[in-house]
Amino acid sequence: MASLRQGWRIQQRVIIALMSRELTTRFGRENIGFLWIMAEPLLFAVLVSLAWTFMKGPEEHGVAIVAFVVSGYLPLTFLRHSFGRCTNIFVANGSLMYHRQIRILDFVFVRVLIETIGGMMAYLFIGVILMYFGYFPVPASIGLLVSGWALYTLFVLSMCFIIAPLSEVSEVLEKILPVTIYISIPFSGTFNMESWLSPQARDILLWSPMVNSIEMMRYGLFGDAVRPYYTIWVPIGASLICMTIGLALCRRVRRTLVVE
Repeated sequence: MASLRQGWRIQQRVIIALMSRELTTRFGRENIGFLWIMAEPLLFAVLVSLAWTFMKGPEEHGVAIVAFVVSGYLPLTFLRHSFGRCTNIFVANGSLMYHRQIRILDFVFVRVLIETIGGMMAYLFIGVILMYFGYFPVPASIGLLVSGWALYTLFVLSMCFIIAPLSEVSEVLEKILPVTIYISIPFSGTFNMESWLSPQARDILLWSPMVNSIEMMRYGLFGDAVRPYYTIWVPIGASLICMTIGLALCRRVRRTLVVE
């Protein structure tokens, strides 16, 4: 038990040190610094919400359009940034591998953790501001909202464990990844609820881990104003499968990684 506690303390120090290094490298120490991890997704969500309001009006299917778009677009922004930050991550941080306490998995975990914190801060900030002006509801179930976000984060992390080593094997992945993300938007649940779709389309989309997670988040946010369709087992099962594949790929890449 003493060895386990010591290992946990060392791992905590490694994660904190890598987070400080990543934030300083990415944002510097001037202006608002690390707060850009919140400001960037916040800006995207606000602009998209305004565009949807002008196109569709203040409500759709009895749900405030601003709150609906924000609740879907912030997770999508988190996914897109996490995937993008995990490409070529091992080569960029290869010099740190001389420290035996640092593992290649730490790099992926830290970058996803930073994006998670930024997404949650943006969600909380914009939620409070819009709630004050009456454009955002008080969450009906904080537990469901947080659980949905946790499942979404777990799936994103598991996918990053696959993307990171594959990007070291082939440069093609880095080029096609942004296009792939935008093509997958209709299958992400970002801009629709499953109750708005036909049963045939719903049965297909419910195989998407992202759809199930966002349905949970929106049910936790809007409560009985929406009719959710979700299961926790699809995102959990998909995350475990992707995690297993990703860990195997990371181990294989570590054997061939040249540390300079």
